[in-house]
Amino acid sequence: MTDAQRAYEARRAAKAGLSLEKWLAAKEKDREEERRAAAGAAAARAAATEPGKKPNLFRRLLDRAQQPLKGS
Repeated sequence: MTDAQRAYEARRAAKAGLSLEKWLAAKEKDREEERRAAAGAAAARAAATEPGKKPNLFRRLLDRAQQPLKGS
C-alpha cells in the first residue's frame, strides 16, 4: 500500500473511531464475506440450472428397497 493510500485509510479509520490495523482487518473481513456470498450465489445458480441426473442402478435399488412391499 502506498503512503497516500495508507493516509487515506488512516483518515477513514479515525472517522470510524478505529485504529488503522482494526480498520484494515474489518475491511478484509468484509471483502472475504462478499467473496463467500458471491461464490455461494454462483454455486446456487449453477445447481439450479443443472438438469437432474437419471438415477443410477445403485440409487434405483436403494429407492426400491425403501418402498413398502406390495401385497399380492
